[in-house]
Amino acid sequence: MVKIVPVDPERHAGKGWRRPASYDFAATESVVPLGGSEFAHAVSAMPIGFVERAGHYLPVALMAVTKGCNVFVGPTGQWLGGYVPVVLRGYPFSLVRFEGAEPATLGIDEDSGLIVDDAGENVEKFFEPDGRPSAATNVITEFLRRLEHDQTITDLATAALAEAGVIKPWPLTVQVGNQHISVSGLCRVDEPALNALDDKTFLKLRKASALVVAHGQLMSMNQVSVLSRLAFIQQQMAQSSQASA
Repeated sequence: MVKIVPVDPERHAGKGWRRPASYDFAATESVVPLGGSEFAHAVSAMPIGFVERAGHYLPVALMAVTKGCNVFVGPTGQWLGGYVPVVLRGYPFSLVRFEGAEPATLGIDEDSGLIVDDAGENVEKFFEPDGRPSAATNVITEFLRRLEHDQTITDLATAALAEAGVIKPWPLTVQVGNQHISVSGLCRVDEPALNALDDKTFLKLRKASALVVAHGQLMSMNQVSVLSRLAFIQQQMAQSSQASA
């Protein structure tokens, strides 16, 4: 369960949080949103695609070939990849817009199990005794505001690609061991369509920073083999665990 509540000086007086000791919280996330500034790092570590949400396209890192799992998260919660998407690094926090609250408010997953009394060891407190946000709370808030700003710019860039008609369905099939698994619901940049655009449309994409997103997505498709390799490793670890049980 995920229960996002606002970080509040009354609700969280005398409370703090511990940083996650593992990535178990992301073990069922088969796709994770990416901001455009992450592409430079993500393209060499994982495939990137687009998913359609409420009539818009969202760039995502592909974490698995089947829904409800994440091959980048090992059996003990360790991260098996070379890059961790920013949105996961912010957990258990997120910026949310609660009813009647503007701008976005810092929220926390109250069911994360990471909220504790602020007197414990390795605990970051939410607030100072006078009710002011702690330095750690200010740092995470600023981190998430930068993430939100990056995602806003990326949304505009992706919308420009969609308007130019270069985002198309991605008929992806991934081999895992002896199996060929079809991955549905994904889209990609159609490179021939991108290259065929007229100068006016191409310039519009450049001004919207959409070319970084387009080329990054195309380059990342070489990392589909990472999904195959990690999925196969996960299968072997599961079989080994069953054999030793």
